[in-house]
Amino acid sequence: MAAQAFRRAMTKILLAEDDDSMRLYLSKALERVGYVVTAVDRGTAAIPLLESESFDLLLTDIVMPEMDGIELAQQAAVIAPDMRVMFITGFAAVALKASKAAPTAKVLSKPFHLRDLVAEVDRLFQTEDQHGRL
Repeated sequence: MAAQAFRRAMTKILLAEDDDSMRLYLSKALERVGYVVTAVDRGTAAIPLLESESFDLLLTDIVMPEMDGIELAQQAAVIAPDMRVMFITGFAAVALKASKAAPTAKVLSKPFHLRDLVAEVDRLFQTEDQHGRL
């Protein structure tokens, strides 16, 4: 458990979610278990952060104004190619589009329980541990 707590404390997540209550809800849940979260309300606000800071995970809603999560993930792949991506969406057709656009990204469909989100994020980084990349 100490290794997991350390890994979480060293993992920086950039959350892009346009819904205020969902953004706060997700941020608090991830921070409560020890992740470091920076949250923005749109994809266009995420780009300057990606250019100036290092993040381990981009957690993004797919349907957002100005720049959707798929476009954000595509730009993020150029800026930070080693960063993991996880999409969240309430639309099945959009989830299918996301998995085609970014086949290595995880897609989490709404509604989901917070423990499922935390488990999926943990799983992304446990794979790294097993391969000795942390």
